[in-house]
Amino acid sequence: MITLTRKLKKDGSTSSPDTSKRISVRDRLLIKEVQEMEQEMETNVCKVVFNDPNVLSEFTLTITPDEGFWKGGKFKFTIAVPEEYNMIPPKVKCTTKLWHPNISEAGEVCLSLLRQNSIDGLGWAPTRRLKDLVWGINSLFNDLSVINFDDPLNSDAADQYQQDKKEFQKKVSEYIFLYARG
Repeated sequence: MITLTRKLKKDGSTSSPDTSKRISVRDRLLIKEVQEMEQEMETNVCKVVFNDPNVLSEFTLTITPDEGFWKGGKFKFTIAVPEEYNMIPPKVKCTTKLWHPNISEAGEVCLSLLRQNSIDGLGWAPTRRLKDLVWGINSLFNDLSVINFDDPLNSDAADQYQQDKKEFQKKVSEYIFLYARG
């Protein structure tokens, strides 16, 4: 992040005729938002890793729940922030196989915050920030009120949760053992 900030200071002049050296609006927003996100993040539960410190638009988020059904697991998400950010939400994919009503076994994530147009009014808006995204993903593991049982991505997991919570916990624990041990 420091190197991108230095690049911004060095190459970010809007009067430069060479547009290849300009820093995009997205990248200017990300410099501020990444710092804010890292300051406010629960580091014992959420961790962000940038594979390239010069590319703030792609990172991995690891959630390690300390309570609830998924306690003891370590769940990784890839996050890609599109050039049109903050007008459209980041793209999120879970790369850890898990048993969850709102996360498919293929890694798709169902979260109102990730929808550009959401009927519940909780979807993406230009006022949202990366810290809101991290909070939203984390809430899928510790706040069952955000889980969408009416339109789940994994209907088998949702049905099992609603019909037999003990069997649901058993299946979650099996997936953690097989795929998400921390």
